[in-house]
Amino acid sequence: MNSQRVLLVDDEEELRRSTAQALELFGLSVQTFSHADYVLELTGFGFDGVVVSDIRMPGIDGMTLLHRIRELDAEIPVILVTGHGDVQLAVKAMREGAYDFLEKPFTPQHLAGIIRRALDRRGLVLENRRLRAVAGKRDDVEARLPGRTQVMVDLRYQIRAIGSADADTLVIGETGVGKEVVARALHDVSPRAHKPFIAINCAALPENLIESELFGHEAGAFPGALRPRYGKFEHGRGGTILLDEIGSMPVDLQAKFLRVLQERVITRLGSNETVPLDVRFIATSKVDLEAEVAAGRFRADLFYRLNVATIHVPSLAQRRADIPLLFLQLVREAAARYGREDPDVPADMISAIAQRDWPGNVRELRNAADRLVLGLDPRPGETAAPARDGAGRLADKVAAFERNIIAGEIAAHGGALRPVYESLGISRKTLYEKMQKYGLDKKILGVEHLLQDDRDG
Repeated sequence: MNSQRVLLVDDEEELRRSTAQALELFGLSVQTFSHADYVLELTGFGFDGVVVSDIRMPGIDGMTLLHRIRELDAEIPVILVTGHGDVQLAVKAMREGAYDFLEKPFTPQHLAGIIRRALDRRGLVLENRRLRAVAGKRDDVEARLPGRTQVMVDLRYQIRAIGSADADTLVIGETGVGKEVVARALHDVSPRAHKPFIAINCAALPENLIESELFGHEAGAFPGALRPRYGKFEHGRGGTILLDEIGSMPVDLQAKFLRVLQERVITRLGSNETVPLDVRFIATSKVDLEAEVAAGRFRADLFYRLNVATIHVPSLAQRRADIPLLFLQLVREAAARYGREDPDVPADMISAIAQRDWPGNVRELRNAADRLVLGLDPRPGETAAPARDGAGRLADKVAAFERNIIAGEIAAHGGALRPVYESLGISRKTLYEKMQKYGLDKKILGVEHLLQDDRDG
């Protein structure tokens, strides 16, 4: 229990301080925050604590924080607090995944009791995950990056190997494949899992403030710098810093960042003193950085310094056989996120989804699942262009089409073969022959394994 933490978020300083002091008297370890931004950097699959947040705050409010945390790990307990007596909001929060809901004023004893129960539950979740991993069942990495194709098996192996090595890493992949998910997984399997995870979008940093944002500044370093400020690099001390789309980093800043990588020190703007920096860097890119180096837009020495450990995240086109099962999982997650019943996904819909192209990759597939759950697109995939697998000879196109239909039917029926051959109007023997022809036997076993894991869990 001593290692478990309570992250308390409230924009009212006096209430925040008094609540923290009261909870500490009950033996709880509390960190306080005036806004929610930093909380998201401390939570993830490895987080072993509880989040308590006021529901009405400027910036990221409690409901938004709840949704963001559930995107990281739906089983982190979030306790929401309001002083507005809004019963409808309380019901909405519970429906959308809040662990509990408190109305101000509340007694510290009441809140402490809820927190202790939530901590016990979180401890059981983490222990269950550990035991499942030891038993060879789905672990956290597989839950976040599902798939039975060889490229996904290899990806998860790389994450576990490189993650524990604590090496700076370059993650390459198309838009929407899940590069930040891979970066989070690398952090969570590393010795830094209980330290901050700071995500920096290099393409979105304001050019006139980019150095201050990253390195921090001293008072008077530039007009408007009234007090000293930590930069994002210092906020990440002990943890992991993700530089998203590092190819967008201005060339002049690349030289300063190279020094940080090599020497692990930073210098705040307006200061001559160096500050030691104990962090791990993970960089992502959707563009070919070697081509950027050749074009003079990216420093060669920085590229080779980052390129020690590189992970390539496959596109959906490279793991098409995973699409049916992945879509069904995304539908379940969307239904839980929006507080809806799991919709029925007919086999023909799964087949249509398996056959089409997804240039936006997992992000586009997730959006399709969300629209299905919300009733905005009752037949996703049916109006899209067919997949390009087997482009060329007609026989190849027909074979690719047939294989995708069979794979989609098998995934839709959870690995049960009888409804597959009955719905397709073929004999059991014909189905087996086609499964052997298209190499579907291992994928079926994978589907059955995943479904059995879900039932066991």
